[in-house]
Amino acid sequence: MKLVVGITGATGAPVAVKLVEFLRDVGVEIHLVVSPWARTTLGVESGVGMDELQALADHVHDHRNLAASISSGSFRHDGMVIVPCSMKTLAAIRIGLADNLITRGADVTLKERRKLVLAVREAPLNSIHLENMLYLSNLGAVIFPLTPAYYHRPQSVEEINEQLAARLLDQFGLDHPASRRWRDDGAAAE
Repeated sequence: MKLVVGITGATGAPVAVKLVEFLRDVGVEIHLVVSPWARTTLGVESGVGMDELQALADHVHDHRNLAASISSGSFRHDGMVIVPCSMKTLAAIRIGLADNLITRGADVTLKERRKLVLAVREAPLNSIHLENMLYLSNLGAVIFPLTPAYYHRPQSVEEINEQLAARLLDQFGLDHPASRRWRDDGAAAE
């Protein structure tokens, strides 16, 4: 499997790092694009440097390079996830403003009818945010708010990040050993 991972500057960088780690663990070919603000947020929120993150990816693309392979519909991949997805990026995708490689990659993913997962990060949401999400959902994008689950009784922020990353993997039919699933008796599986 081959996935495009875009990371924007919204809060939630630790989830992005965990997702890339999990994708690596399960053998997915990762095409990584990181926005300039994401680079800043990454250091502030996760303490993970760009060199460390890029080492996990199979291919790293400059956000300014609109001639990169992932900007073409002829480049075959199994989908794209943007985590976290800022409201600026969401709005740009909605209007087709392919002004950087993340928004262009999303545009191509939609036009080729491939899976696009937008792990949106904002609270509270205003009507513009909600309308943009609904519009993109109606085009087939998966709107995935980075909302933690508590049924597995997380003991740390790391466990919350793992659960969110595992749920993002679910969107592509992938499973990771860290995934904790709901059981019939109402308890999270260990």
